[in-house]
Amino acid sequence: MEISSYRFGSIVIDGKTYTKDLKIIKNRIIENWWRKDGHVCTLDDISDIIDASPHTLILGTGASGLMKPAPGLSEKLGEYGIRLESIPTELAVMRYNELCNMVGSDQVAFAAHLTC
Repeated sequence: MEISSYRFGSIVIDGKTYTKDLKIIKNRIIENWWRKDGHVCTLDDISDIIDASPHTLILGTGASGLMKPAPGLSEKLGEYGIRLESIPTELAVMRYNELCNMVGSDQVAFAAHLTC
């Protein structure tokens, strides 16, 4: 699964355009990803990613990085053996593609805020 482009509010994955926040877990796209506290990503918001046990979660924090991981999220994910990389969505797209090519898409999860 490859993300071919991202711009504010829109992402193209395998030729299909998405306009709502989403997650990619084990080559499956979960559309319309909502978080309990809009611009904060908590453990509860990514429980399906934890269940999938990827090596790395790439968290796209939006075009200007307004979405933040909850305090302690990286450490808690580490307890599950999951490494967190939290970066603005444009960079997250590049990093996701890069890691998938290196370690395989089953080992990389992606969760992204597409706007701010």
